[in-house]
Formats: sequence, C-alpha cells, structure tokens
Amino acid sequence: MSSQNKMRMGAALFAACSLFTPLTQAAENAICYNCPPEWADWGTQLKAIAKDTGIQVPQDNKNSGQSLAQLVAEKNNPVADVVYYGVSFGIQAAATGVIADYKPANWDHIPAGMKDPDGKWVALHSGTMGFMVNVDALGGAPVPQSWDDLLKPEYKGMVGYLDPASAFVGYVAAVAVNQAKGGNMKDFTPALTWFKKLQANQPIVPKQTAYARLISGEIPILLDYDFNAYRAKYKDHANVAFVIPQEGTVTVPYVISLVKGAPHPDNGKKVIDYVLSDKGQAIWANAWLRPVRPSAISAEAKKRFLPDSDYARAQTVDYQQMAEAQKAFSARYLSEIR
Repeated sequence: MSSQNKMRMGAALFAACSLFTPLTQAAENAICYNCPPEWADWGTQLKAIAKDTGIQVPQDNKNSGQSLAQLVAEKNNPVADVVYYGVSFGIQAAATGVIADYKPANWDHIPAGMKDPDGKWVALHSGTMGFMVNVDALGGAPVPQSWDDLLKPEYKGMVGYLDPASAFVGYVAAVAVNQAKGGNMKDFTPALTWFKKLQANQPIVPKQTAYARLISGEIPILLDYDFNAYRAKYKDHANVAFVIPQEGTVTVPYVISLVKGAPHPDNGKKVIDYVLSDKGQAIWANAWLRPVRPSAISAEAKKRFLPDSDYARAQTVDYQQMAEAQKAFSARYLSEIR
C-alpha cells in the first residue's frame, strides 16, 4: 500500500473514531429537566446516579412550569429524557401528550394515589408547605406562626415566595393559603385576597429556587417546603426554623416522567428506576423528604422532622382537581396581583 493510501486510510479511521466517540458518550447521558442541585438534594442524587449506573445527568435549574413549556415547545424534537416536577404539572403533561408510559421498578410498592395508572408519572417524594425562616435575618421580629402574621407591618420586605403562575412551589403556597382561608379548587378568591394584602409588605417574588437567598438572609422568610428548611438547619447549619402555619397547610408529591420520544429512553428509564430504588429513596429520606416508599425513611431522619402534632395541620388535596385549577388560578394571579 502506498504511503498516500495509508494516510487516506488513517484519516478515514480517525474520522470514524471521531464520530463514534460522541455517540458512545451520549449513550451514557440522560437529560433531566428541573433537576437543580440545591433543590431536594438533587446534587447528591445526581452524583449517586453517575456512580452506580454510569449515567451522567447534567444539572438543570428550570422550574416545573418552565420544564413543561419546554417539553411542549420541543414536542416534535425532544431534548430531555426525563422530567421532574410538581404533581399538577405531571398531570398537565400527561394531558398534552409529551410524556410516555413507563412503570418502573418498585411500581407495586408505590401507593395508587401517588402514580398515574398508566405510568405517565410516578411520585418520588412529598413535601409540606410552610414558612422557612432565617431567624437571624428577622431583625428581632418574632418567628411568624400563621398566614395572618405574614401580613403584619413588622415583616415588610421580608417575605418571599416563588412565582405561583410559573413555579409549582409557588402554586402550592397559593393552594395552601387558599385552603386555610376557606377556599377550594373552584374558588381561589381567599388566596388572591391574601396575596393582595401581602403586596403592602413588598414581598420578594423570584421565579426559581431561592434557597441560597434565604440562607444569606436576603429573603428572611420564604414560603417553601419542610425538606429545604431541614436541609438548611441540619446540613448547612443555618439558624433556620420551619413553621407549619396555625391555620393549616398542604402536603404534595413531586413526580418524575419519561419524556415521549426521548433521545436516550433506556437511560431515562434507568434514572427513574434508580430514584425509586432503595438507594435512591434513602437519599431523599436523608435529605429530610418523605419518600414515596415510607420504608426508606430511617428513625434517625424522622427525629429531625417537626412533631406529628404539627404535621396534623397539613392535609392532602385532590391532585387532579389541583392540576385542573392551575391555569385558571395563574390567569387570575397575573391579572389581579402582578
């Protein structure tokens, strides 16, 4: 073979290898929308997935609403393999046809109310809405104990909540105060009245995870879940208190789905299987979330939760009705509050 032909063959082999390598690497990836490392300890979960399965899942800081909007926009050319979001967004995603049926490992161990019958979404864990309070940032004001407390002038400029027209945690806060004030899924007037009154206190309304802003004291009081408050207190050693308001609140699940037409469906399935495995569920429990498989929560982890007597003020709701009401609520919120 001439030296020129050898050079041509070598170039061809190099090109083939160059094409092959990214494909091989891509096969070990999975794209998850809304898997931010600071939220629900996804940081630990993503590292564990990579270590135990070899699948790399990049961090993603979308919120639930942004994730669903992206899935709809990419419906004909999906980018994500899995998506994590609040249950009402999972129900909406099922209705819009952007997610696939998948019944993961441990399917039979998941309560009926915590999964779509066809496998379009399945709960991973639940959170209870309340007040996450940076005690040191209150300037001497007492830790608020009720929804009405947050309306007092002494908390002006201190209260934050994620945009309820976009972020699921914000919508959950709206559902919680609405239920506490006598509303229901067909009537959000009590919540909207409360939000209007809160405007006098100049609330801070970010669109995405505000954990770091609470820890720094920029937002002294954040409407958020118990697990984020416990993480701040026990892991980041901040002087943070969690309050379940006296008038009551709600508990809701966060769910995961396989994206319809996912570019790496097998890897996506492995990710879902992992976060529902004994190891995956234990990671949620150790991050002070209530895993969908209760056997995963240790006695040691449970000791760090508020007493059951406080959690008695937290109720579940009809999540289907919650999903159906979300768009109408968002429209009213945008019209009347923002």
